[in-house]
Amino acid sequence: MDYDCIIIGGGPAGLTAAIYASRARLKTLLIESISIPCQAITTDHIENYPGFPEGINGFELIEKFKKQAEKFGAKFIAGEVKGIKENKPGWTIETDDKPYTSRAVIIASGARPKRLGIPGEDKFRGRGVSYCGTCDGALFKNKEVVVAGGGDTALEEAIFLTRFAKKVTVIHRRSALRGTKILQERAFANKKIEFIWDAVISEILGEAKVSAVKVKNVKTGAEKDLLCDGVFIFVGYTPNTAFLKDLLPLDQSGYIIADDNCLTSKVGIFACGDCRKKLLRQVVTAAGEGATAAFACQHFLETQTT
Repeated sequence: MDYDCIIIGGGPAGLTAAIYASRARLKTLLIESISIPCQAITTDHIENYPGFPEGINGFELIEKFKKQAEKFGAKFIAGEVKGIKENKPGWTIETDDKPYTSRAVIIASGARPKRLGIPGEDKFRGRGVSYCGTCDGALFKNKEVVVAGGGDTALEEAIFLTRFAKKVTVIHRRSALRGTKILQERAFANKKIEFIWDAVISEILGEAKVSAVKVKNVKTGAEKDLLCDGVFIFVGYTPNTAFLKDLLPLDQSGYIIADDNCLTSKVGIFACGDCRKKLLRQVVTAAGEGATAAFACQHFLETQTT
C-alpha cells in the first residue's frame, strides 16, 4: 500500500484529520480538490472558532491548519477523486491523474452551494450570478444586488456585500429568517439591507449580464421584476459525494451516514465534516470530527497489525 491513510478533502475536517493522523506517525496523504474549494476558505470573517476572539479570515485559518499538518509530515496533492475501490487489505483511490492505495480512507469532501435551478442561472453564472460574496463582492461596488436565502451563510454574505454594494435585498421564502439571532440583529440594523419576505427568485433576467430578477410571492403566486446588478445564491448545500456512487449508504440528500466515531458501513472508511449526515455544519464541528476520524482510523490500523 502507498499510504496508511488517505484523506479526501482539504477543508477543516480533512486538515484536522491530517494533523492527527500524521502526528500519530501514519503515512498520510491528503487529496484536495482543485475545482471545489472548501467553504471556509471563501469566508471573509470567522468569529465563532475558539481562540480567535477578534475573528479570523477563512483563508488565513485554513493556511494555519495546512502548515500544522505539513509540520507533522502529511503530504498534499491537488486532484479530483473519481472513485474508491476495495483493494484488500485496503483501498484504491482513483483520481484524474493516477490511482493511490491506502490501508484506510477518511472522506472529508465537504459540500458545495445548492443551485436554484431556475431560468437564467446557468446563463449568467460569472456574469452577475455568484455563490460566493467573498470572491465576487468587490465586483459590485456601488451597485444593487440581491441575496437568495435566509440562513447564517446568506446573512453573513449579505452583511459582507454591504462593504461594496449600495443596496442588498435579501429574498427569503419564509416570513422569518433562519439564521442565528446575532446575525439577524446585524442584518436588520444595516441600513443597506432590505428584505422581501415569503418570496423566491423564479427567473434571472438580462442580456449580456444580469439586469433584474423575477420575484414570486410563494403565498399569492404574484410575480414582479426587481432591477439588480447581481444575484448571490445561498440556499443550502449539496454534499460532494457523487464519486462514492454505490460504495457507501447516503441519506436522501446525499450525505454520508456514519456513526459517532465517524465510521461508515465499510470497515476502514471514515467520514467527517460537511459531507457527513449531522446536525451542525461549522468549522469547529468539522475540526472535531476530523480529529475523531483520524483517531478512529489509527485505532483501526493498530488492530489490523496485531
